[in-house]
Amino acid sequence: MDSSFLSLREAAGLLSSGKTTSRALTQSALDRVEQQRSLGAFLTVDAAGALAAADASDVRRKNGQSLGLLDGMVLAHKDILCTKGLRTTAASKILETYVPPYSATVVDRWAAAGVVTLGKLNMDEFAMGSSTENSAYGPCRNPWDQARTPGGSSGGSSAAVAAGLCFGATGTDTGGSIRQPAALCGVVGIKPTYGRVSRYGCVAYASSLDQVGVFGRTVEDTALLLGALAGHDPRDSTSLNVPLPDFTSSLTGNVSGLRIGIPKEFMSLPGMDPAVRAAVDVALHQLEKLGAILVDVSLPHTAHALPCYYVLAPAEASSNLARYDGIRFGPRKGDGGTLKDLYEQTRGELFGPEVKRRILLGTYVLSAGYYDAYYGRAQKVRALIKRDFDQAFTQVDVIAGPTTPTTAFKLGEKVNDPVSMYLSDVFTLSCNLAGLPGMSVPCGMVQNLPVGLQLLGKALDESTLFRVGHAYEQSTSWHTLHPAL
Repeated sequence: MDSSFLSLREAAGLLSSGKTTSRALTQSALDRVEQQRSLGAFLTVDAAGALAAADASDVRRKNGQSLGLLDGMVLAHKDILCTKGLRTTAASKILETYVPPYSATVVDRWAAAGVVTLGKLNMDEFAMGSSTENSAYGPCRNPWDQARTPGGSSGGSSAAVAAGLCFGATGTDTGGSIRQPAALCGVVGIKPTYGRVSRYGCVAYASSLDQVGVFGRTVEDTALLLGALAGHDPRDSTSLNVPLPDFTSSLTGNVSGLRIGIPKEFMSLPGMDPAVRAAVDVALHQLEKLGAILVDVSLPHTAHALPCYYVLAPAEASSNLARYDGIRFGPRKGDGGTLKDLYEQTRGELFGPEVKRRILLGTYVLSAGYYDAYYGRAQKVRALIKRDFDQAFTQVDVIAGPTTPTTAFKLGEKVNDPVSMYLSDVFTLSCNLAGLPGMSVPCGMVQNLPVGLQLLGKALDESTLFRVGHAYEQSTSWHTLHPAL
């Protein structure tokens, strides 16, 4: 039996009926990972640990002590999340030998639900990138066309789920790093509200923007996965102590009367592929057929989101990455010289070019004489972007539009043009600046490459995103398509 593209509920049904075991699902996944090594989706595979966890799950089920629907499910983590005893590199040479003494909260929560962790997934170094080409360990490839990118920075996560290497995966989203790769690989990805999921144990890039989320094959899968790892964590000072709803209860299939805002700015930004726009238009009209009401709205500061983000995120990165000095984590260079030599050689040799670019940019905008002109002004623009959303959500329940301006681009196509690369996230950045939840759902194909529909919600209203995404998904068949590997 090929279990590669089962949904979580389908796989759980086979487990509970005794038609398969967690060990069988895990071994099948391990075999598929080995067969698809050319994708570059995994940085570390923990075969022994995964099989041991699968066996433990099978024993629990045999004894009538199953921990729930996720018990025995084969999942994987983006390699930015600390895993006790298992190498965590953030796809950087500067953490090549780092084995954490503790696990991230989200890792522990999935483990408590009985999840089988297959390993750690490829990504852009320190989550800085939109194509997973910035990984120090080689690029990840899109399962639909291995000459193309899976997106980034969570490209390994999206590729692994799309290729059937695991049932679901964690990712992080600082400016679109879950939604953009989900769209380019044809899977579902959700970034929850900032503070909904603990960041404890997540290697920091930009702390006011980073958020942990999930990838799945269906909207229901992501609702189940997010529900298992969300919730207050006292170890994270930004974690929100608010009630956690049952996300699956919102999967009613009914969107009748729901008001969906269509920002005019999303459809008029430069670089938008007409074929992608056409696919998104069809998806929006499908929601209208289901009873939703489409409403034109305006987010007037959308065009300023990109420059605002590329001031604020690098500024925070320049502070967060100062801890990598060759003394406390990973390998070091320049042992024979001064402390300054140690810093310069370690960082010079072990940070990749994109990480260096963002550290330099962030340090510059925080420097004396430039703080007010850049960082201070960007914070004001961020407030205006949030106000745009606040005003729009007085008129509508959800905002919808394209996730990305194009389908997956070719590997190497934008490596030497950082601004063009940054524009890949032009529709996703503003959501992070405002701290709102966002989801990407497969909504079409253009020349055999997936297109994503982006849904943005009010703060702490992931439930409505699940409701809309599920209703759309159940009325179409895009989520049932898989790459022919």
